[in-house]
Amino acid sequence: MDAIKVTFTLDRPTIARLRQTAERLAKPKSQVVREAIHDYHERMGKLSERERLGMLKILGEMMARPPTRPQGEVEKELKSIRQARRAGGRRSPA
Repeated sequence: MDAIKVTFTLDRPTIARLRQTAERLAKPKSQVVREAIHDYHERMGKLSERERLGMLKILGEMMARPPTRPQGEVEKELKSIRQARRAGGRRSPA
């Protein structure tokens, strides 16, 4: 691995957490930072637990509301969409 030296400014609590983590894992601080950045990068685009719970709460609130359209109307629209998909989509511009 080709290493490049960089300089960052971090607050004291972050430095303390980095030091404690490196000691607990018996790894160099630079390796802890590399692994943390790698893990953070892997999670990009994925929902955090807080975001997931927030979305579930909103979904629960929406499900508790009374329907705004009759069930038959919804089923008719879904049937039409399914038929259009099976037929290759729209035949005319949107």
